[in-house]
Amino acid sequence: MFENAGSLAGAIWTALNENGAQNAKDLKKAAKVKTDKELYLALGWLLREDKVTVAGDEKDPLFSLK
Repeated sequence: MFENAGSLAGAIWTALNENGAQNAKDLKKAAKVKTDKELYLALGWLLREDKVTVAGDEKDPLFSLK
């Protein structure tokens, strides 16, 4: 799965770049990510790289590029 994490992170970054800030549900659909686990793995990667910000609340976070 680790090999796939970089590709997933790229898909998430591209979706955010093209569509702007999105919640997890919309981002998962826009990036064509299959599972929540993959979505949050990729988001964790991007957060660690300091490429995304998280706003909103715990129930409905809003992700955007820095």
